[in-house]
Amino acid sequence: MENRMVLTRRTFSFGLTALSLAACSVPSAPARRSSTPDDLKPIPNGIYDAWVAGFKPRARAAGISDTTLTRAFQGTGYLPGVVRRDRNQTEFKRTLEDYLAIAVSDERVARGREALSRHASVLGALESTYGVPKELITAIWGLESFYGDRRGTIPVISATSTLAFDGRRGAFFEKQLIAALRIVQSGDITPEKLVGSWAGAMGHTQFIPTSYQAFAVDFTGDGRRDIWSDDPSDALASAAAYLQRNGWARGVPWGAEVNSGTPSGTIIQPQPGGPRFAVTRNFNVIKRYNNSDAYAIGVGHLGDRIAGGGPLQTPFPPDENGLTKADRIALQEKLTSRGFDTQGADGVIGPNTEQAIRAYQASRGLPLTGKPSITLLNAL
Repeated sequence: MENRMVLTRRTFSFGLTALSLAACSVPSAPARRSSTPDDLKPIPNGIYDAWVAGFKPRARAAGISDTTLTRAFQGTGYLPGVVRRDRNQTEFKRTLEDYLAIAVSDERVARGREALSRHASVLGALESTYGVPKELITAIWGLESFYGDRRGTIPVISATSTLAFDGRRGAFFEKQLIAALRIVQSGDITPEKLVGSWAGAMGHTQFIPTSYQAFAVDFTGDGRRDIWSDDPSDALASAAAYLQRNGWARGVPWGAEVNSGTPSGTIIQPQPGGPRFAVTRNFNVIKRYNNSDAYAIGVGHLGDRIAGGGPLQTPFPPDENGLTKADRIALQEKLTSRGFDTQGADGVIGPNTEQAIRAYQASRGLPLTGKPSITLLNAL
């Protein structure tokens, strides 16, 4: 196995949502509501309009009423930014160490503990009802939408119809569009409030429309399965129900780091030289939400930290540049202190750090590689 695992959210076929990694990669303390970029606002497109006209008979055949179609498509339109984002998705390589530095950051842990305390009654009831630990439900919430801060603001009808029209994954997104229309028709949400990510993932726990249809829960008993509300109860219940119905075993942990003794379970080591984990059947249930070992470890470990557990005990090896996490943090801190802002010091080398390195190199007349190194750290 290579030292860097490929984490990709190119399609929905391996999980519920396309954006949990995006939720992990945003800066800390993201705004609850943000302005919509211009390319995610509808623009005139006659070919798209013709496609919608041709789609409506298929929707009627699937049981969607004319009233629903009229309401749902009012004010919607073609979103060029949705197509651009779909086509520009790239597989990226990130080590488990880097992934966990983001997914289980100190802020995400602290926010998770606060969220668990604030919603203790609901989360306790969910654990009792579905058998999924309240800390793990909270962890999924944290990874999927940063505890509700990044639920998405893009109209789902516009997003899914644009992607269905575009055709790269037309059949898949037409299914999502019809499922979204059924959500409107059922009265769970109005078209105006049916919003989500650019790819149609919705609410606190980022369900796509077909998964919503299959698993969403009206836990509050108000007659609507409202995963969009500021009250996260229905969304958290839906995530718990999803795990339960996919085989979650009550009372069985997801797994544990192997650092003493011989814990039961299948042993995996996603990053050579790094921690090993003994994982159980419930680890694979988490992967039904997102088919990635890193995601499942992130959920499990974040849940453990929210419950009061400590960080992993086994250190990760130096990276391909010979730098440990402490080295990378020191590099970021020194660059920032010299006026080359890396926008934080978390030990994860991303675009901001690479840009800061290039700026430093330019100021010294060095080749503009943007790459960290021991030589650069020593020079700083």
